[in-house]
Amino acid sequence: MPLVSDPGHSIVAAAHDASIPVTCIPGPSAVTTALALSGLNVGHFIFDGFAPRKTGARRAWLETLVHERRAVCCFESPHRIEQLLADAADVLGPDRRGAVCRELTKTYEEVKRGTLGELAAWAEGGVRGEITLVIEGGAQQHAEPEDLVGLVLELVDGGERMKDAAKRVAKEHGVKVGDLYDAALDARG
Repeated sequence: MPLVSDPGHSIVAAAHDASIPVTCIPGPSAVTTALALSGLNVGHFIFDGFAPRKTGARRAWLETLVHERRAVCCFESPHRIEQLLADAADVLGPDRRGAVCRELTKTYEEVKRGTLGELAAWAEGGVRGEITLVIEGGAQQHAEPEDLVGLVLELVDGGERMKDAAKRVAKEHGVKVGDLYDAALDARG
């Protein structure tokens, strides 16, 4: 659908600002089509536009998805999909499942499903067309704050502030910062 991951939003905003009525007629959407065709658990999902182009930014973005339990849907260029899948397999794990959906609603529509490791290997030969990637959400983390206190205290002993250390470890392990911070304070006595 136009305006999704498209700079046209400024036109719609300007129309609203000028009191010009704006409406939308529902039609094909690569996001919802890819989610439906992926065969993955997509009951809850996020759409994140295009993945970052540069390696460092892309890997940092993927790091934010390590503990994301919702499915992630994004667009990608055929020239960058190979590297995105390789980075995703490395950062999110090669066994996390995904689907590369290309040329949706067109003659050469294709949905390639598999693990991120399998998809990365498949993409090595090059992929053509408009691509929508769906990555299944990560598994729920079962770490308890009390189990992570040692990691926080190691960082504190290394000179990091307790609050910063708790925030960092909580993010890495998918627990609430406040719970971990309180547990670390209790352990310090």
